Order: sequence, then C-alpha cells, then structure tokens
Amino acid sequence: VRKKCGKSSICSTNVRVSLPAVCFVWQIAMIVLFGVFIRYNEEADTHWQEFRRENNISSDIENDFYFRYPSFQDVHVMIFVGFGFLMTFLKRYSFGAVGFNFLVAAFGIQWALLMQGWFHTLDPATGKILIGVENLINADFCVAGCLIAYGALLGKVSPVQLLVLTLFGVTLFAVEEYIILDLLHARDAGGSMVIHAFGGYYGLAISWVLYRPNLNLSKRLNGSVYHSDVFAMIGTLFLWMFWPSFNSAITDHGDGQHRAAINTYLALASSVLTAVGISSVTQKKGKLDMVHIQNATLAGGVAMGTAAEFMITPYGSLIVGFCCGMISTFGYVFVTPLLEKYLKLQDTCGVHNLHAVPGMLGGFIGAIVAASATEEVYSREGLINTFDFEGDFADRTVGTQGGFQAAACCVAIAFGIVGGGCVGLVLKIPIWGDPADDNCYDDEAYWEVPEDDESIPPILEYNNHMIHKLPDL
Repeated sequence: VRKKCGKSSICSTNVRVSLPAVCFVWQIAMIVLFGVFIRYNEEADTHWQEFRRENNISSDIENDFYFRYPSFQDVHVMIFVGFGFLMTFLKRYSFGAVGFNFLVAAFGIQWALLMQGWFHTLDPATGKILIGVENLINADFCVAGCLIAYGALLGKVSPVQLLVLTLFGVTLFAVEEYIILDLLHARDAGGSMVIHAFGGYYGLAISWVLYRPNLNLSKRLNGSVYHSDVFAMIGTLFLWMFWPSFNSAITDHGDGQHRAAINTYLALASSVLTAVGISSVTQKKGKLDMVHIQNATLAGGVAMGTAAEFMITPYGSLIVGFCCGMISTFGYVFVTPLLEKYLKLQDTCGVHNLHAVPGMLGGFIGAIVAASATEEVYSREGLINTFDFEGDFADRTVGTQGGFQAAACCVAIAFGIVGGGCVGLVLKIPIWGDPADDNCYDDEAYWEVPEDDESIPPILEYNNHMIHKLPDL
C-alpha cells in the first residue's frame, strides 16, 4: 500500500482550497472579460450575408472557416492529444501529463483570445475584439508555448503553479508575438521563434529558478516503463502526422500554405532517419532509446517553422531535418546530463533539445533563407507576397528582412529567459502546494489513483459470453 501522508510529502500538496479558488475565480473573470470585449468577426456573424454582398463574395464556401477549419482541427489535436500523450512517458505521472495538459490548454486558449485580441484584432471604433477561426488557431499556438514550458517542469509543480505559469506565459507570448510579427515584421508561420524558442527557454528558465537539490529522492519515479513509453509514442505520432498542418495553418492561402506543408513533411521524414541513426550509434550494442525516437524525430518540424513558407527547396528541407535530428539526439545523449550537472537545470522532458535549440536554429535558418531570397527564384510579386513587403514595409530589402528575422529570434529567446526567470521567482513562493523533493513525478500527490495490485478473485470456471444466451434445447 502506498503511503498517503508523511512528514514531508503528500500533505504539502493539498490544493483543496487553492485549486478550486483559482479555477472558479479565473473562469468567472474570463466570462466577464469575454462579455465586455469578445464578439464574432464579420465571417462568423449573422451579418455575413450583407458582408458577402458588399465585398462581392460569390459563395459561402469562400468564408475563411472552410479554408482554416481543417488546419484548426489538426492543430487542436496536437495541443490536446499530441502534447498530452507525449508527456506520459513517466511511469507514475500519466494522469498529470494528460490531465494538467488539458487544464493548461483549456484556460490558456481563453486568455490567449483576449491577449492576442487586444494586440491584433481590437476594433478601435467599438473597443471590441473580433474573433473567427484563425483566432482559434492562434490561441492554440499561444498555448503551445506554455505546454512546452510545462515539459521542462513535468512532475515537479502543482496544478496551481501551472495555471500561474500559463497566465504569465500567455501574456508574455502575446507581447513578444506583437513585437516580432508587427513591429519587426518578421515572418514565423510555424512558430520556430515565437512558439518553440520562447516556450523552450521560458520553461528552462523557470526550471532553473525552481532547482531542487534533493530531487534524487524521487529518482525511482523519474523514468518510464514499457506501456508508458508506448503511450508517449502515440503522442509522438499524432504530432508527427499533423505538424505540416501546424506550420502551414496560418500562412497565406495558395502557394505559401502548400509550400509550408511540403517543406515540413520532408523535414520531419528526414529527422526520423537521423534520429534513429544517432540513437543507435550512441547506445551500447546499437540498441535504440525510445526517448530519442519520441522526441528527436520531431525536431525537423520545429526547425522548419520559420522557413516553411519560404523557397528553401525540397532538398533544403531534407537538410534541415537531417541536421536537427542529429543535433536533437546528441542533445539528449550528451547535453541534458551536462546541463543538470553544471547549470543545475532539471529538464524533465528535454525541451532544450526538442524545442529550445531547434526553435532557435529554425529562427536563424529562416533569417538566412530570407536574406538570400532573389527575384529570380521568387519573382517580384512572389517576394512581396511571401514577405509581405507592403505598406510601411514596401521598401524593405531581403537583406534587411533577414536581419530583422535574426533580431526576432533574439527577442523570443530574451523574452523566454527573462520572463521565465521572473515567473520562476513568483512560483518559488511557498504557497502553491508544490510537491516535496521526495514526492515528485507521482500522480498520487494530486490525483485519486487506483491501487496497483488490485486483488482479482480466481476464475473458477470458463466464463463464456454466450452462456445464458443460447435457447434451451
């Protein structure tokens, strides 16, 4: 029988007051704020028919819903199923992985619609935020940054801490997104910089501040078992299959979206082979490590986020996946242990290797590809369309665009590190019901968990499901 309460462990994780209070107060706040600010945009409003006539739109099929909703479905599955199940590898933390992922995402998408709305879709005439299907996709993107950060803290924080992390994380995300996409006018369709680099370094900075010197007391649970790795692989496969939709979801209709899906598809495929190869060569007797297969195989999709809609060429996409599959796997083998030993950085899921570094590399790859763009390859109209050289940015050159792309990557990293450090200090205050060092990675701290060894009465006779269903003869 597992212990229910000791001097140092589960008693300190009682969130019976704090968790319901935060959930109810924050949800009521969302209802009030939505009532004040959120309205349907012209394509979701009942005035759509009038809007159609005024803008010479010939058919309802031209409503943005029919272009964006398939991508939204894919992204939504990635957020709630892919990320959740990817984190179920810990032997005693599957409830926390999927359940808290669900909680963070459900709160985060509401707060993201408000924060991103205030920055991007606020109608100055009415003071209202107008939302449609593209806003739902962007809210999912915003939440992805917080879920990435959760990966670095998996098993070491309370659900209340996760909600606080999400509140600040979404806020920071909205600000850095506005700076990168609007002020710097950088392109980042798949979020290598805005989502992955920010989310990765945000989580790592928080984890560094919340360093646990006695975490080895929970070492017995910081690992997987056979079935937990299989569940985590389900998350990997969902993410891997839908990542082309993730990187292309909010790109311009037409060639940009088509190209982004192709480039991501190829980069993902390439990263699988190199991840498998490096995993085998670095292990005794050439055996594969499931940690590498679950994570490093996705690195190509992360790194292709920024350059996905650019003319990086199909073989260029394969090169990106090839390199990032190797870099990510080497990170799991060599870098993660060094970070914990020398920098006191406890990274449960290895987000440094899957999100932070590939996201940073993806940002700089995008800068190089943008700076090297030419009219011969893109055409003049293609350059304007791809990099949105219009309005205040009509005179921007591709060299300048490349410089701003690189600067945007630095902004994302800076927001992640500095913001994560500050949020980590808030989460370090001993009021959040976080687990003790000897009680980490254990669902029993916050969940009702069935007993492992339930007694099963012996079967005395063969229990055929057809018994009592046959007619008497």
